[in-house]
Amino acid sequence: MTRQDYERYVAAFNARDYDTVFDFYAENPRMAFFGIEIATRDQLKDFYGFMHRYVKETVEIERFAASDELAAVEANVRIEATDHLTRDILDARGMQQFFPIAKGDVQEMRQYIHYHLKDGKIGSVGCALVA
Repeated sequence: MTRQDYERYVAAFNARDYDTVFDFYAENPRMAFFGIEIATRDQLKDFYGFMHRYVKETVEIERFAASDELAAVEANVRIEATDHLTRDILDARGMQQFFPIAKGDVQEMRQYIHYHLKDGKIGSVGCALVA
């Protein structure tokens, strides 16, 4: 995966083009972050489709490094609530580890994201927040 490949991936994510996003993944991928695990196209669409009904999430690449086996990214992730995402709504989806956000609120967070690559595609993803 090159920086240009990753920029296309992020552009698709920021555009909510989940099918194109998933096309960057190898067969049987494993995405695990913040207690969420995604392994199929439908799971990806379900999770992000739900979240993006309430928030506009934008990823901005700050640093990128890659080898044949790993892509490592430092990114600024901006979350802007477009509707109220309440504790009750999160709990109903089994997402107790997430925090509510009120319409109009904005959160920015720095993330370190590691992508383990398999034949140039994403095989697994891990993510950490940085204070």
